[in-house]
Amino acid sequence: MFSPLRDQSTGLLTHPPAFTRQRCGGRFIAVEGPDAGDSVELGPQEPVTFGSSPSCSFPLTDTTVSRQHLQARWEEGRGIVLRDLGSTNGTFFAGSRITEITISVGAQFTIGRTLIKLVPDEEPVEPTASTTPQFGTLLGQDETMRRLFGLLGDVSPTEATIIIEGETGTGKELVAGEIHRHSRRAKGPFVVFDCGAVPRELIESALFGHVKGAFTGAVSDRAGAFGEADGGTIFLDEIGELALDLQPALLRAIDRRMVRRVGDGNYRKVDVRIIAATHRDLRQEVAERRFREDLYYRLAVVRIRLPPLRERGADVERLAQLFVEQFTPAGRQLRLDPSDVARLRQHSWPGNVRELRNVIERACVLAPRDEVIRVDPGTLSDASSSPALGLRTDLPFKEAKGQLVEVFEREYVLDLMRRHENNLSAAAREAKLDRKHLRELVRKHSGRDPE
Repeated sequence: MFSPLRDQSTGLLTHPPAFTRQRCGGRFIAVEGPDAGDSVELGPQEPVTFGSSPSCSFPLTDTTVSRQHLQARWEEGRGIVLRDLGSTNGTFFAGSRITEITISVGAQFTIGRTLIKLVPDEEPVEPTASTTPQFGTLLGQDETMRRLFGLLGDVSPTEATIIIEGETGTGKELVAGEIHRHSRRAKGPFVVFDCGAVPRELIESALFGHVKGAFTGAVSDRAGAFGEADGGTIFLDEIGELALDLQPALLRAIDRRMVRRVGDGNYRKVDVRIIAATHRDLRQEVAERRFREDLYYRLAVVRIRLPPLRERGADVERLAQLFVEQFTPAGRQLRLDPSDVARLRQHSWPGNVRELRNVIERACVLAPRDEVIRVDPGTLSDASSSPALGLRTDLPFKEAKGQLVEVFEREYVLDLMRRHENNLSAAAREAKLDRKHLRELVRKHSGRDPE
């Protein structure tokens, strides 16, 4: 099985596969101190001991650490428990000396001069491909899609928190909806909350609710998205757009499954499953300190990357035919012109499935009486021509902007690497980009690992 590389400073995967899940327990990483970069896995069975003795499962060269300093153990019903073993210089968590404490992923503590962080240990998942080319309303003949359907069949009945990543228009909300419909919560509500569409000052109220009179304009009580999703699933779309200072409140709600409405002094329990989605690379956002590391860990119990349409081969034609059937007016039998099928397959689809759907819908509306529909070339933005750049004014501003950024990023990176004959170091110097970041961009847009 493919073993991902790990950034030892953050514990994040530097080349994540399409599907990952977190192992039970996690991994302890020395972030600061003489042994920075060393790590050890915590499993459900054996405890981890920290100390200067070579017999410890995490031996440290830090001379201020006792021989048998600290033990970490997974305990059923409690989680991960740290116990100081009578060390000389103590164990410190959040600035206070502790003897025993329960921690969760994202926590960090200090022993001697060594700062240690607990991160989830992600592992790649190679799900068995589904034998059918669909999962609910989702369709796809491509191998990646059928593996996705196999994974969805496995994780949907569970309570696992899921993060869905993918470009604008790849169908993240549709996937979340099918996970809900194939879960034990299917009879409960499915509430969509777009983190990028709500004004910053109203986010907490919209998420957690408010009581009458909590602020100007609060003329009645409001349950909030979490309250509305009680007994079902809440889908946090574009989670990467949530302001950094608002993320701790969401983290508390996820950890405790309790929310406090604005203006209310009491917390209320909510029974919700959480699915989040983003078009951003959250690992990169964490590395650049734009997204909280601990929140990422809580969301990415299972991480799914949706492939862009340009990577799905024959699915373009099948989806186009499906949309023709969907948008054909009653009493007519429309069909695509064969020459247009080839053009559709050659297009780069910066707007992915949503763009294809819009193009076919427009063609069906404007179809002549001869029942053969033609795709207007003007609706197919050529990503290689600077005037078009994939700009779509018939989409909401946020979606059009996201689509344009994707086109720019892909064309810039691929042309940059072409001009430098795939020399990653030379290309990174010219673009003034971190070499590791550029490598990730090349992988993202070309599907290959640069030399």
